[in-house]
Amino acid sequence: MKLKNYETIFVLTPVLSNEQTKDTIAKFKNFLNEKGAEIIHEEAMGLRKLAYPIQHKTTGVYHLVEFKARPEVLSALETEYRREEKVMRFLTCALDEHGVEYNAKKRDGALAPKPETKKEVVA
Repeated sequence: MKLKNYETIFVLTPVLSNEQTKDTIAKFKNFLNEKGAEIIHEEAMGLRKLAYPIQHKTTGVYHLVEFKARPEVLSALETEYRREEKVMRFLTCALDEHGVEYNAKKRDGALAPKPETKKEVVA
């Protein structure tokens, strides 16, 4: 069966140490590798403010992973997210060809904002 492109983002509780955060992220990456998924890109987005409190917390550690996998891997991955008490929220989306292209451009820096040049104002 053909592999499909997916993007998953999960939010970890902010009370974890750096080591616990790294271990939890490594756990999910290893899980994907064991299931035959190919990790294309990952991005540690760091500690960010939440839009609304979750479990009485106002911040969370965000991590994004883009990967290719068979569709049946998703249900197993989401079950692992639900079992892990360190994960506060997660979202997994299938990417179409436009999403894959956009992510590739973003990684290559083609979508980076151009630096503004300062114009001198003559009084």
